[in-house]
Amino acid sequence: MIRFENVTKILSGNTVLDGVNFEVGQGETFAIVGLSGAGKSVTLKHMIRLMRPDSGNVVIDGENIVNVSRSALRKIREKFGVLFQGSALLQWMTVRDNVALPLREHTKLDEGEILRQVDEKLAMLNLDDAADKYPSDISGGMRKRVGLARAIIMNPAIILYDEPTSGLDPVTSRKIDDLIIDMRDTLGITSVVVTHDLHSALTIGTRVMMLHEGRIVENATPADFIRSGNETVRSFLESQYITRKGKWEEWVHG
Repeated sequence: MIRFENVTKILSGNTVLDGVNFEVGQGETFAIVGLSGAGKSVTLKHMIRLMRPDSGNVVIDGENIVNVSRSALRKIREKFGVLFQGSALLQWMTVRDNVALPLREHTKLDEGEILRQVDEKLAMLNLDDAADKYPSDISGGMRKRVGLARAIIMNPAIILYDEPTSGLDPVTSRKIDDLIIDMRDTLGITSVVVTHDLHSALTIGTRVMMLHEGRIVENATPADFIRSGNETVRSFLESQYITRKGKWEEWVHG
């Protein structure tokens, strides 16, 4: 569904992506982890051609998007929903209007049908009571859910998540993880998640890929990721208190 072929990107003289190759299959939750500056967000931006590679190909559903026309790119972008790190809600709009915005801007649906679809998505994410509130009136976790409702309102095949648990407490973070899993299981959505939260990545990911200095140092199932013998991966695991012992031990020996 998504394929990077030897993608290289140089920014300000620094090689941010260095010959990156990977694939994301339909229905996967593909988590991308790594230290700050490893190239995670740059990878995400290439998927919707907010950036172009200096060399290599980015293929979405069999189509190389590096040099497609604007009209073709617009159709490709319709496959995607995006949950931004800060939720990117418009503060002067209610929750309902924030979620309705893509439908009002990109479809010819009448207002009654728009509101029906919006209320359906709000109910799915347990946001019924927040519909008439403004972003400043709700918690950070609820804002993330509103951002997710807006991301799925156009029924995308793929959702890109940019640090979905950033700034949230552990309990709320795990609720967001559950929602990402639920989107995959109930709607069949393919998800690509950029995160610093390795606990989250190992919980939600069908595969976890680690970038380090622009290169892939691991791309494996969560269980195999924890077993990795790569020193950079091991250091990253241990920095978040994830070792071969404790709650993760069953994945190592299972």
